[in-house]
This record gives sequence, C-alpha cells and structure tokens, in this order.
Amino acid sequence: MPAHPHRYELGQNFLADHRIAARIARLVPPGPVVELGPGDGAVTRHLLRRPESLTAVELDPRRAAALERRFGDRVTVVHGDMLRFHEPGPHHVVSNVPFGITTPLLRHLLWQVGWGTAVLLLQWEVARKRAAVGGTTQLTASWWPWFEFALAGRVPAGAFRPRPSVDGGLLVMSRRERPLLDRRGRGAYQRFVAAAFRAGRMDGRRPRDLDAHAWVTSFDGSLAGRRRMT
Repeated sequence: MPAHPHRYELGQNFLADHRIAARIARLVPPGPVVELGPGDGAVTRHLLRRPESLTAVELDPRRAAALERRFGDRVTVVHGDMLRFHEPGPHHVVSNVPFGITTPLLRHLLWQVGWGTAVLLLQWEVARKRAAVGGTTQLTASWWPWFEFALAGRVPAGAFRPRPSVDGGLLVMSRRERPLLDRRGRGAYQRFVAAAFRAGRMDGRRPRDLDAHAWVTSFDGSLAGRRRMT
C-alpha cells in the first residue's frame, strides 16, 4: 500500500456531511477550541455556535484566506502546520486528520500539555486500535496512565470528498484528571511498555490483552521487585 493512499492536495479528505460535522462539535467539552486542518470549514461553522474562542490552523494558504473571508473575526485563522502548532493555554482540540500524518499528529498532541480533550477523525481501523478495541497497541499503552482513549463512532467513506476507500472513525482522547502514574515516571514506564511488546508477554499475558490499570499494576510490581533486589 502506498504511504499516502488517499492523498488529495495536502493529503486531506474533506468532510461533506454536516450532520457528522455537528456531531463532532457536540463531542467537544466546554472551553476554547483549536481546530487543526479545518479545510473548508465544515466543522468550524458548528464550533462557532459555542461561546468560547476558536482558533483554526490551516496549512493551505488559499483555504486559510477563504476561512477568514467566510467567518471574519469570529475565528482566529492561523496559516501553519498542525504538526508544529502549539497552544500553551487551556483548550480542546478538533481535527479531521489527514490520513498520511495520523501517527505523527497523535505523537505531537500527546507530548503537549495545554489541551484537555482531543476529538479526532481518523481512519476507522486506526481509531479502533488507538481506543484498544480488539487489543491494545504500544502507543496507547504507553500513554494510558495519563490519557483515556475512546471510540465515539464510525463515519462512512461517503461522508468525505473526495471519497476514500475506507471509513473514518471518531477517536476521543481525554487527559485524565487523576493520572494513574506521576509524569516523572513516564520515561521508565514507557521503556517498560516497549520491552513488554518486544518480549510479547507480560506476567504471562499478551501485552495487547492488558488494560490501563493492568499495565500500571505490572509496572509498579516491576519497580517493587527491583527494589527488593537492591
């Protein structure tokens, strides 16, 4: 399969179903919003019905200019790359993610500290994997102590223009109010997760079968075991 199987201009399949656009907006909790890759503004116009501020980050200069003309000063349009943009203040994130940069964007967001909830439209199978439906992936396990990942529904391929060959899926990532581990232990924990996936087993179980609490319990157990040996 080619690296960008559905590449269109800058790599995005634009949402054309306004009912789904409205549904995406409803998934976002109250608060300021940053929309990454708004395209032609299908979701933007629904987000503008909220009272909080909205910033739209668009890479295509023509579309950025069109958004400014269409919405005026109701939205702050930033001509920039979603993989480089960082908003330090409290906010939520919305994005119809170009299929070719899904993993880079997820990694970019997970390292940021300002946002609380991210509502992301991804490829269906990718959204399922990140939500640990059918098995946990290393990326999800690596960040589970600090984030929750939930699948919020399927989006048919016919809702996009141009139409991709696969359906989309809505992934909601939420920062935990009470993390399961202190962030200071993140490096050690993520090395622990990586080692478990390389080994293919964790406490006699497959890593893909463990949930967030099982991962944290196993990690705490490994730390206790090392302390007893020293």
